[in-house]
Amino acid sequence: MRRHDKEIRSREEIDTIIRAADVCRLALARDNEPYLVPVSFGYDGESVFFHTAPNGRKIEFIEANDRVCFEFETGVALVRDPDDACAWTFTFRSVIGYGTVRELVSTEQKNHALNQIMLHYSGREWDIPAHRTAATRAWRIDIESLTGKRSEEQAKGLPRLA
Repeated sequence: MRRHDKEIRSREEIDTIIRAADVCRLALARDNEPYLVPVSFGYDGESVFFHTAPNGRKIEFIEANDRVCFEFETGVALVRDPDDACAWTFTFRSVIGYGTVRELVSTEQKNHALNQIMLHYSGREWDIPAHRTAATRAWRIDIESLTGKRSEEQAKGLPRLA
């Protein structure tokens, strides 16, 4: 990371950012073609989970290349300066990670993944009907690395991010 003063090294803070994020942006690549897509997600501290329909573009890319990059962000706010166009900036906290995607095929694995997603958004686990589980493909990203970054400078009246 070029700006070491903005680097987040604490795994606890990185986990807090991931758990506070609403969206995971998933970056895939196939035959030198990039594809970036927002997904709903779950996180258990070790892996990221998402789901897909039975087929589609994400699956085509995953089948061609199971290596992925992913991103989360929180606390995004535009900081304006009425006198200096070059002083405009953003405050944010973000996490970028790399890993490998694996499809979860057993009912037990798929239920775990879907409940991690629901836990993230609803705060509780659910009893997911078998026909819904059967009709959904579930995926786990085995995390290989995570880096965090924050920018809170020049927030001029904005509250500091926790």
